[in-house]
Amino acid sequence: MELQVKTLEGGAAGSITVSDEIFGLEPRTDLIHRVVRWQLAKRQAGTHKTLGRSEITGTTKKFVRQKGSGGARHGNKKAPQFRGGGRAFGPVVRDHSHDLPKKVRVLGLKHALSAKAKADSIVVVEDAKAAEAKTKALKAQLTKLGLTSALVIDGAEVDNNFALASRNIPHLDVLPVQGINVYDILQANTLVLTKAAVSALEERFK
Repeated sequence: MELQVKTLEGGAAGSITVSDEIFGLEPRTDLIHRVVRWQLAKRQAGTHKTLGRSEITGTTKKFVRQKGSGGARHGNKKAPQFRGGGRAFGPVVRDHSHDLPKKVRVLGLKHALSAKAKADSIVVVEDAKAAEAKTKALKAQLTKLGLTSALVIDGAEVDNNFALASRNIPHLDVLPVQGINVYDILQANTLVLTKAAVSALEERFK
């Protein structure tokens, strides 16, 4: 598969041949869905907690006589049905993450990249570098490329000026190639890859 390469100013900079095994697959939504669920479950904090009956501080003295009250035979104010009592079956601190085979995760990323390629939502740029950390200048360049919601994937290291300039632009994320993931790819309307990122991805999946 051949993709056109552009400069940040919007001009043409030749073309690049990318692997069909990464960008040319028929996207499988079931694989992509599994990886997204795994990602979202893994990042849940799981720190929600309520106090159960055994954790409430209070007396266990029988507070109403056994007979004659016309009510139930209660012996403890910490029971869930009373105000100030423990919560029945409340949430507890736990880990929400679940296992997903590495091969499925790799396939999910490949199919997410292929889905973007099929939708013609991948832009390959020569590099993602800025002469100075100016948000206004970078925003003007992205407008020329027609980008409103984008995920920019650079090589092993992101250019510092480019990262600083992009921080205050809404709907724009910048990641090194090691941080590429299915959820962020799907969140952005356009995936912007540098030539270094394409080379690193092909090397990674070789």
